[in-house]
Amino acid sequence: MHQLQHFFSDYLLFSSIILEFKQFTQSRTIEQNCLTMCIAAFIWQAHPLYPFLLLQNRDEYHNRPTKALAWWDVDGCEILGGRDEVAGGTWLACSRQGRVAFLTNVLELHPRPDAKTRGDLPLLFLESTKSPMEFAEQLATDAHQYNGFNLIVADIPSKSMVYISNRPKGEPINIQQVSPGLHVLSNAKLDSPWHKAQRLGQGFKQMLNRYGKNEVNVKEMVEKLMKDKVKADKSKLPGICALDMEFNLSSIFVEMDTPLGLYGTRSTAAMTVGAGGEVSFYDKYLEKGVWFERTVNYHIQKLK
Repeated sequence: MHQLQHFFSDYLLFSSIILEFKQFTQSRTIEQNCLTMCIAAFIWQAHPLYPFLLLQNRDEYHNRPTKALAWWDVDGCEILGGRDEVAGGTWLACSRQGRVAFLTNVLELHPRPDAKTRGDLPLLFLESTKSPMEFAEQLATDAHQYNGFNLIVADIPSKSMVYISNRPKGEPINIQQVSPGLHVLSNAKLDSPWHKAQRLGQGFKQMLNRYGKNEVNVKEMVEKLMKDKVKADKSKLPGICALDMEFNLSSIFVEMDTPLGLYGTRSTAAMTVGAGGEVSFYDKYLEKGVWFERTVNYHIQKLK
């Protein structure tokens, strides 16, 4: 009888430990799934000097290994961008031929653990010779193999830009030509009226109006727009994840402590493409707690 009591006592203790472990891992999984924030604002074919001008914040764990902005080779194709060293993909990159691709994840609670890495999507487009629309139509057949994504692909010389998303679940893949004008991409569909998206869009428009027909100062735009830490009213949050987490993620510039370490805006990029094919890619990035900056300039190569 005494041994039986010990057995039940040990069993209950073991069950309690297992339950706590499951709850802990579930909370970590939910946290990881919800921490997929990034935001981009861009103007397309609607500026007197720049056919394309982009600002983008990348949010990620501060301890996730990342390579800063540089040229790198992907199967013989020269690509300029930052690189995630864990999965090998990117969130924003361009090619010497004037192709550009950038990505945000869709905020959702239950992504597939066996899904393909979304960071490969920009690389697939940059390696391809297909037009943005042809690429989008081809991707549509495999888009269900990825967790929720928003992908913008553009070919500057042909003035073609396409938005692709595989969410909402159960609906046909969303493919649309991006119209000339100012757009904001966050973690819902293109131009969704989330607090941070509206705030960035308004600030972006105001600064462009202030510059008028003159050259823009991208470093000034980065400092004034992309470091904004103003959070949304809790009543205006999307209600997909835990309220406190959504609140902490609702600013343009994100910074928060989590059980898995510091999380937040790791880098801010600004890309301009001039009417003569001049590309300037500015990147301000965090490395071991210190902010660095780098600018790479080049000209789009004309196809022979």
